[in-house]
Amino acid sequence: MKKVLLLRALTAGFVAALLAVLPASAEDKLDKVSFGTNWVAEAEHGGFFQAVADGTYKKYGLDVTIVPGGPNENNRMLLIAGKIDFFMTANTLMSFDAVTNNVPVVAVAAIFQKDPQVFLTHPESRIGKLDELKPLTLFVSKDGMGSYFQWLKSEYGFSEKNVRPYTFNPQPFIATAQSAMQGYVTSEPFAVEKSAGFKPGILLLADYGFNTYSTLIETRRDVIEKKPDLVQRFVDASAIGWYNYLYGDNSAANAMIKKMNPEMTDELLAYSVKTMKDHGIVDSGDAARNGIGAMTDERVTSFFEKMVKAGVVKSDLDYRKSYTLRFVNKGVGVELRPNK
Repeated sequence: MKKVLLLRALTAGFVAALLAVLPASAEDKLDKVSFGTNWVAEAEHGGFFQAVADGTYKKYGLDVTIVPGGPNENNRMLLIAGKIDFFMTANTLMSFDAVTNNVPVVAVAAIFQKDPQVFLTHPESRIGKLDELKPLTLFVSKDGMGSYFQWLKSEYGFSEKNVRPYTFNPQPFIATAQSAMQGYVTSEPFAVEKSAGFKPGILLLADYGFNTYSTLIETRRDVIEKKPDLVQRFVDASAIGWYNYLYGDNSAANAMIKKMNPEMTDELLAYSVKTMKDHGIVDSGDAARNGIGAMTDERVTSFFEKMVKAGVVKSDLDYRKSYTLRFVNKGVGVELRPNK
């Protein structure tokens, strides 16, 4: 046998022997993690699906299962019960509510720097400022009345006299020219344009001072105490997933979303991603400096004080228990942001 062939044979034999004594595959070593969303799969969850689809979670040693929410699901209860590891909570008010009710969960990252809550208006009404909504009929949900509308009352002098119940059906708004309807900037404007044939005006409450964080990653206190490395890896990988979803090839993530939610369309997904980028929903504010997922004490304190003034939360609430900055503000993934 030639020397080179002998060397190859010996090398091959060594590799085979080595593989025989190595432990199970790297896949078996991944930490299994379950993440519950607060609604059915959609673009607003895209970064998490991206981190699954492009292998980012695996690179961080995680085997992540996304557990979708929906109208008949309560994934936050599953988190509290220890059935899942992380949950996507809607906004900072829910984190305050957890402290109020002694629920042992903590926000560890804020994916949305701006809450997507908007009011939609008819183009012919030519509404350009928040104050100009006051004379209109306002379609507001029960949850909206207990949260952002109380802020509108305390901060801008709104009244409940013109409010009508919003039942997540746009038809009353479409049929009433002098009206405005609540919605998410990433979805309802698209739905109205498709069904009514006109492009509604949009007033994003975050641009007028409603400065709650939104789409926060929440986990239990015991997970933070016992598995801080796991929490850090999940937060970091999720941030990278969001950069890649917004600025990279998100086709595999969108395919996962459509498989999990067959009602989702390519057109709506593209609209939602563009809208998140245009309005700085994810990558603006604190995230511009400290990376996606960023939070600051100053921002949470500011929002807390506004909610106290609005009568939504009590002034003696120990709101700092609702979140931790331990895992954020580290600039993870910022290099993936395109140069502007």
